[in-house]
Amino acid sequence: MPVRAVLFDVGETLVHPAPSFPELFSTVVAAQGHVRSPDAVIHASRAVFHRFSEAARDVELWTTSPERSARFWKGVYERMLGELEIADDGRLADLLYATFTDPANYALFDDVEPTLDELEAGGLVLAIVSNFEAWLEDLLETLGVRDRFGIRVISGHEGIEKPDPQIFQLALTRLALDPADAMYVGDNPEFDVAPAATLGMRPVLIDRHNRYPDVSATRITDLRELPSLARAVA
Repeated sequence: MPVRAVLFDVGETLVHPAPSFPELFSTVVAAQGHVRSPDAVIHASRAVFHRFSEAARDVELWTTSPERSARFWKGVYERMLGELEIADDGRLADLLYATFTDPANYALFDDVEPTLDELEAGGLVLAIVSNFEAWLEDLLETLGVRDRFGIRVISGHEGIEKPDPQIFQLALTRLALDPADAMYVGDNPEFDVAPAATLGMRPVLIDRHNRYPDVSATRITDLRELPSLARAVA
C-alpha cells in the first residue's frame, strides 16, 4: 500500500535549540558565573533522561498546561544543575525554563526544508504529532513552516501525550487515513517508533547522533533520506 502522508515529531526531529541544547544550557549557566562545558551538560542530561519515561508511565501529561510544563522542566533543570554541582535557589532553573520556551532560541535542522519540499513535490500530505506545549504553534510560525503541516496534533492542545497511541490515531482520523497509509518520523524509540508501529503506521527513527544503532526499526541519520524511503513503499 502506498504511503500517502508523512507525520513528524518536532523536537530534535525538525527543530532544535540553537546552536544546540548543551551549548545553550552551557551559555546560560556561564552567564551566571558557572562555567560548564557542553560535554558536561550532555552527561548531566543523561542522568535525568529517565524522567521522560517516568512521566509517561505515571501519565503526568507534563505538556498539557503551562503550569505542568514549568513544574516538569524546572524539576529536570534542578536535577541537571545538581549533577553539574551548581547550587540554585530556583532562579537559575527559572532562567533556563524561560530560555528554552523562547521561540527565538530555536532553529530548523538544515535537512528539514529540502526534505519537506521533496515530499510535497511527490504529492505527500505532511502533518505533525508532537509532545509539546501549545506555544509550538508560535514556534513553527516563527520558523516559517507552520502552514506546511495541514494537520498539527500537539499534546498541549489535545491533552494526550505520546506514547499513547490515541494521539497518533487522532491525527489519522483528521487526515482520514488508515495507519498503513502513513509514515511517522521521530527521534525516540519509546515515544515515536514503538507506538506508531503498534498502531500499524510505518515508523522511521531519525537518529542524527547514532544513539540507537541497535534499534530494530528503519533508521536514518539525515531527513533527506526520507523521500526515497517513502517512494520505496509507494
